[in-house]
Amino acid sequence: MAGYQPKKRKMTAEINVVPYIDVMLVLLIIFMVTSPFITQGVEVELPKTSTAKSTADLAENSDASYIIIEIDKAGNLGLSVNDEDVQRGLSLQDVIVRVKAELSLKPDSPVAVGGDAATPYADIVLVLDELSRAGIAKVGLLTDIKE
Repeated sequence: MAGYQPKKRKMTAEINVVPYIDVMLVLLIIFMVTSPFITQGVEVELPKTSTAKSTADLAENSDASYIIIEIDKAGNLGLSVNDEDVQRGLSLQDVIVRVKAELSLKPDSPVAVGGDAATPYADIVLVLDELSRAGIAKVGLLTDIKE
């Protein structure tokens, strides 16, 4: 076996693309997962209403009363039923219990949340969220009627 020579291997100059495909798929998954968390704010001027119905008009069609939850700029809560005296200084849980009690008596009563112009938006959203959690799904917002 003096003349035995091993076979020479031919060198190939190919690029293995499998690792690149793996990296691409991982990046695609990362972008798909993180894209819902990217939010952009837009400055908007909220519309004023001239066709909104007043709470008295809403309750006038039925024997239902109307319930108004008020929030002042300090975040204090008040509750009024049929424009009777406003009970102020209530906790959020007290307001929810009283609204649920009123709705158990008259289930068609409209519920509205109103805030002072200087009330932080977060306070109003908190009240709306707690009302929704309590099962009071249909809640309106009070606004001034545009002249």
